[in-house]
Amino acid sequence: MTAVQAPAEVKRRGPREPLEVSPDLDTFPKLLMHNAQRFGHGKVAFREKEMGIWQGITWQEYLNHVRTFSLGLVELGFQKGEVLAIIGDNRPELYYAALGAQAAGGISYALYQDSLAEQLAILLDFSDARFVFCEDQEQADKVLEMEDRLPKIVRIIVDDWRGMWRYRHPKLISFQEVERLGEEASRRDPGRFAAMVSQGKGDDVAIFCQTSGTTALPKLAMLTYRNLLSQACNFRQVEAISERDEFVSYLPFAWIGEQMISVSLHLLAGFTVNFPEEPETAQRDFREIGPHFTFAPPRIWEGIHSSIMVRIMDSGWVRRRIFDLAMHLGERFVHMESEGKPLPFWLKLARLLSYWLVYRPVLDKAGLRRMRVAWTGGAALGPDYFKFFRALGLNLKQIYGQTEIAGISCVHRDGQVRFWTMGAPLPETEVRTTPEGEIVSRSPSVFLGYYKNPEATMQALRDGWLYSGDYGAIDPSGDVICFDRMGDVIELSDGSKVGPQVIENMLKFTPYIQEAMVVGGKERPYLAAILNIDMRNVGKWAEDRGIAYTSYTDLSQKPEVLDLLGGIVAEVNRRLRPEWRIRRFVSLYKEFHPDDDELTRTRKLRRRFIAERYKDLIEALFGDQETYQATFTVRYEDGRIGEIRPVLLLRSVKE
Repeated sequence: MTAVQAPAEVKRRGPREPLEVSPDLDTFPKLLMHNAQRFGHGKVAFREKEMGIWQGITWQEYLNHVRTFSLGLVELGFQKGEVLAIIGDNRPELYYAALGAQAAGGISYALYQDSLAEQLAILLDFSDARFVFCEDQEQADKVLEMEDRLPKIVRIIVDDWRGMWRYRHPKLISFQEVERLGEEASRRDPGRFAAMVSQGKGDDVAIFCQTSGTTALPKLAMLTYRNLLSQACNFRQVEAISERDEFVSYLPFAWIGEQMISVSLHLLAGFTVNFPEEPETAQRDFREIGPHFTFAPPRIWEGIHSSIMVRIMDSGWVRRRIFDLAMHLGERFVHMESEGKPLPFWLKLARLLSYWLVYRPVLDKAGLRRMRVAWTGGAALGPDYFKFFRALGLNLKQIYGQTEIAGISCVHRDGQVRFWTMGAPLPETEVRTTPEGEIVSRSPSVFLGYYKNPEATMQALRDGWLYSGDYGAIDPSGDVICFDRMGDVIELSDGSKVGPQVIENMLKFTPYIQEAMVVGGKERPYLAAILNIDMRNVGKWAEDRGIAYTSYTDLSQKPEVLDLLGGIVAEVNRRLRPEWRIRRFVSLYKEFHPDDDELTRTRKLRRRFIAERYKDLIEALFGDQETYQATFTVRYEDGRIGEIRPVLLLRSVKE
C-alpha cells in the first residue's frame, strides 16, 4: 500500500515500487498539523478574494480554524464515524468544515451546490448525515424546505448569515458560533484536538463522493485516506507539483477532481489554493492569479475554445489570417511531436515567433500564460480540442479515472501526448481490458465500495479489480484508449461499433453547438443527432446578419441557423467513415439541463433518460417527417404551469 511522506520529500521511484509508509502522516488532519508546524504563518495556504482584495490565510490559520470547528462540532454531539454534509460554493470555510469533521473521526460528504431541494433531500437522507454545513441562506433554505423529509438532521450550520437575522429555527447555528464553542473547548482541554487527530488511521473512510450518475441517481463512493493519498503520491511521481505553485479552485467541491487537487494534493505538496470572489467573477479572478497548473472537465475547455474563436471571428481580416497561419504551424508542430517525428529547425523557429506574436497574447486573455501544465478529465476531450490548445503552446494533457479510483488512474506524460489516448497508468496502477472491451484497473487507490449498496459494489469490484463500465483498448504505446461508456456504444446495422462521444466531440468543436447527442442502433438505417445551439454565440451570429429572434426556441428553428448547423454537420461527416456519418439532425427547442435530469451535475449526458424523454422525436428523426410537434411544460417562478408546443424542423444532411 502507498502511504505518505513529508509533502516536500516524496521521492521518485519505479513504476511499481511503492512509497514508504509514514503512519504519522496517513490522514488529512495529520498532514495539516505537519504543514502548520512546517510553514506556520510564513506561507499562504489559501487566498480568497473579498471586496475586490485578495486575502491570504496561512497554514497556521488554516489549522486554527479546523481545530476550533472540529471541537465545536464535537461539543454539538458530532461523533466518530458520522457524516458531515457540505453544500456551497468553494470557500476556505468548506475546507475547515471537511477537515474539522475528519479530525473528529468523521466523514465529509460534499454535495453539488446547484442541486434542487428535492435532489438534496434524497441524497442527504440516504447518507444518514445528522449535521449539514451550508454556505449561505440559499443552501440553508433548501434544507429547511425539505425538513419533513430529513428527520435525521439535528444541526444546520450556516457560514454566511446575511439575510438570516430573523431566522429562529432551533436546528440553525452559525459557523462562528460553532468556532466559539470550539475555542472554549480548546481552552478547557488544550490537548483534546491533537488526541482526536492521532486516533485517525489511513484506512478510515475520509469522504463520501458522489459518482456522476449518468444512468441513475448518484452512488456514494467510500474513499479512505489511503486511497486518496496514494493516488496523490503516485500522481506527484509523474507531475512536478511544488509548494511554490498557485492553483485556482473554482470547480464544485463535490467533484472528485476538486477533492483530489484542492485537498489531497494540496495537503501533500503545500501549494497555494486561490478562491474567486464569486462564480461570476471566476474567469477574471483566474486571470489575475495566473495559476501554474489547472484541472478541468471538457466542458471548461470547450467553453474557452468557443470564447477564443468568437473573439477571433470578430477581429479584422488581417488578424484572422495571421491567427490561422500561426495555428496551422502550431498544429503541424504538435502533430509531428505526437508521432515522435524529428522537428525541422525552421518549424521550431516559426513556432517560437508565433508564440510571441500570437499564442502568448491569446493565452494571456484566457489566464493561461503562466500555465506550466493543464489537465482535462471527467470525460474524453475531443482530439480537435487537444490539437488546438497544444498548438497554442498550452501543455494540456488527458487524465483518465473514476471517482471509484480516487480520480486518476492514467495521465499523459510530457513528450508523449497522443491525442487519441487517455495516457499511461500511474505508478502502482495496473490497467487492462476484458474480452468484452471493458477497462478494468487495480491500485491502492481503489475505493472500499458504495455506501449502503452492496449489489453495485459487487458489480464494480471483482477479484480486486475495478470494473469501470468504459469501453476501450490498450494502445501499442501502452496508453489507454477510452471510446465511451459500455452501455452507450452504438452497434450499427453492419455489426460494427461506434462510440457516440467521438462524433459528439467533433460536432461541438465549433462556437455554435453547445451540446450534441448522437442516436442510432442496429435496427436503425443511419445515425442522427440532437443538437443544442450555443445561445450567446448563435445569437450574436444572427444579430450580425440582421436575423431577428425572440427566444432560444425561436432562434433554434430559424432556417438560417439550421443551414449553419447543417454545414457544420456536413463538415464533420467528411472526416468520418461513411457508416458513422450523421444523416439527419434536429436543433432542440431547449438546452439539455441538470435540473431536467438530462445532464449530470458535472454536465455529462444522461443518455438513457434523454432517449426515453425524447423517444417520439428520435422516432421522427428516423422516419420521413420534416417537422415534429413538440409539447413541453414550464413551471414559472410564481408556481404556475404552462404548456408550449413548438414545431421542430427535422433536417437531412447534404453530402
